[in-house]
Amino acid sequence: MSDETEEGRPGGPKPVDHRVAPTRVGLVVPEVRGTTSGHSIEMRRQEFEGLARAIDVEVVFVEVVRVREVRPATFLGAGIVEQLKARVAADEIELLLVDTALAPVQQRNLETETGAKVLDRTALILEIFGDRARTREGVLQVELAHLNYQRSRLVRSWTHLERQRGGFGFLGGPGESQIESDRRLLEDRVKLLEDRLDKVKRTRGQQKGNRDALQFPIVALVGYTNAGKSSLFNRLSGAGVLAKDLLFATLDTTVRKIPLPHGREVMLSDTVGFVADLPTTLVAAFRATLEEVIEADLILHVRDVANPDTAAQAQDVLKVLGELGVSSEETPIIEVWNKLDLLGPDPDARREVLQHVMPAGSVAATVPVSAATGEGIDALLQAIETVLAGSSRTFRVRVPHANGADVNWLYGHAEIIGRDAPDDEGQTYEVRIDPRHRASFAQRFAGRIEAA
Repeated sequence: MSDETEEGRPGGPKPVDHRVAPTRVGLVVPEVRGTTSGHSIEMRRQEFEGLARAIDVEVVFVEVVRVREVRPATFLGAGIVEQLKARVAADEIELLLVDTALAPVQQRNLETETGAKVLDRTALILEIFGDRARTREGVLQVELAHLNYQRSRLVRSWTHLERQRGGFGFLGGPGESQIESDRRLLEDRVKLLEDRLDKVKRTRGQQKGNRDALQFPIVALVGYTNAGKSSLFNRLSGAGVLAKDLLFATLDTTVRKIPLPHGREVMLSDTVGFVADLPTTLVAAFRATLEEVIEADLILHVRDVANPDTAAQAQDVLKVLGELGVSSEETPIIEVWNKLDLLGPDPDARREVLQHVMPAGSVAATVPVSAATGEGIDALLQAIETVLAGSSRTFRVRVPHANGADVNWLYGHAEIIGRDAPDDEGQTYEVRIDPRHRASFAQRFAGRIEAA
């Protein structure tokens, strides 16, 4: 392929194919003067390096650069760009990853100036999600997010339309066979993906309706990526969900039924981890998958309390929850302070650390645990049971002997607390009803209900 074929200009960056050997990359973390962030620059650097290492690349250098003023043409100052150009040549860098959202013109100009392919934070996260997606719905959602991201970047090639590997062709793929896909092709593909996702959503809605017939409360795990959600999910459910020290190790939602201390059962859902500056295109694309969170009766917000950035990470999670329309006023939240084992064995030292951890917003409870060792898990299960019971109401209801279907409904939709001795006409049950079933309970047993 000649230089003219990539990006349609002489001397532009050549396509990178990391199927043969890991791509040599340089990481650039801009620190813009005057901008505020709850994340320290060191934590930002470590996280961005973790994101890069989540794909098959060789990280050659990580550089924090101070930006006094954002330049419209290249984002970075001219001096920084010259330094990066020299570094690219000296270290044979094929790809530069920049920890910010770049405008299309900034991305193209940086590629022209440095001679390396350039990806911003959004593109990197999309590439990771493309590698991680396993279910049909996950693959469709990520590709849709990718296409929406590319709407303003039509000068780039469309290798993802003929993908032969994970990811979406940002780093190379089956070949840069089409330099400029016309807008109609993009729009047609977006429409096709949206139609397919609607079909998947309808199918899942039917399956969800079957699950709702069992009427188990939904408990959803949310948290910053790598906070230990999947490890906690495995500890609570005995499942074998992938749990690694890897950003975005979990992408597709997993649901399991688990028992609580007094026999009540709930549906526990593990979801994709959140991250700072999560692309809005991904939040929108994954809204269907995150319905488990939107419709949850209780949310477990898992926090890595051993991470110095835990407060900022928690705020990032609440921001995404807010974008999904989830608030603690409507859905109770338990904060699970995970990774106690990383705070050391000394109880006094642990207490000292935890004294400085503050709940993010209004929460129903905070429970310190270690998903790795199992410490605190019993207390967490008890807290789940207590919070769910607190949002429920207790009633006494009279059921005639002839109404066997009503008894079945109570056992399927309510928690049976007690029963009076039966008499000639029927039996009285004391039941606890979740908010989601209260309307149907009132309609079905109208005239036979009294407050307990």
